[in-house]
Amino acid sequence: MAFVTEDNLTDLALKRWSTAHSPRLAELMTALIRHLHAFTREVDLTEGEWAAAVEWLTATGRISDDKRQEFILASDVLGLSTLVVQMNHRFSAAATPATVLGPFHIDGSPSAAFGADMSDDVPGTPLFITGRVLDLDGAPLSDVLLDVWQADADGTYEAQLPEVDEARLRAKYRTRSDGTYCVRTIAPRGYAIPMDGPVGNLISGTDISCFRPAHIHFLVDHPGHEKLITHLFRQGSAFLDTDVVFGTKDELIVSFTERPAGDAPDGGTIAEPHLHAEFDFVLQARDEDPRP
Repeated sequence: MAFVTEDNLTDLALKRWSTAHSPRLAELMTALIRHLHAFTREVDLTEGEWAAAVEWLTATGRISDDKRQEFILASDVLGLSTLVVQMNHRFSAAATPATVLGPFHIDGSPSAAFGADMSDDVPGTPLFITGRVLDLDGAPLSDVLLDVWQADADGTYEAQLPEVDEARLRAKYRTRSDGTYCVRTIAPRGYAIPMDGPVGNLISGTDISCFRPAHIHFLVDHPGHEKLITHLFRQGSAFLDTDVVFGTKDELIVSFTERPAGDAPDGGTIAEPHLHAEFDFVLQARDEDPRP
């Protein structure tokens, strides 16, 4: 019988977990053990520090629910979410780059027609976002789903408002036969991530900025093409270069151009000044070679 010592503990744990019935589970768990044990030895982890870590994980689970995903937020601020996205979506340089999903997406957003206003009665500066969805060859893609969600003019999502129990500032649009789309909403504001929980407590002990630049989320989906989860960031926003979740990319920064009252980008008219952003999403086919 091999009794446990500090020197042989890692090898014993690796041997046990290598018996996982799934080869992939065995690979994941043995790699996790190697890195966890190496980390513990490198930092000379104390019992008090480990107890604090367990307490932090427990608090993170307790504060999480259907509207607040604190573990996703933790993954985001550690850079892990962006790393996983980068590794799993190595698109062609010509395709629109992917970013993180974030903790505020929901599946049940209402459908909206071309140019329909997803802001309803939420106050803010009117914003139109127009453009096309194309393939890598520049051909337009019709009936593409654009699932859109965002914070309001105060930087707040409905998940952060206890009195709101319905979809707010989110909708599902579709492209027309020529690949065009038109989203009508209000201009979002940059915001601080939730700082009243375990993730916020952790960040408060650092010099890390807790802010995200003004942005709008898009999930763009079309059969036969790679699903795209991305953001559009407002040009000139604060915190573009210090985004707390590492999501900013140059290709996704767009101008919100000021327009007078009158003709609107959806082909109608609007009685007040508004903003207009233009962006073409480029999707990669599932069988495309991502190399340049």
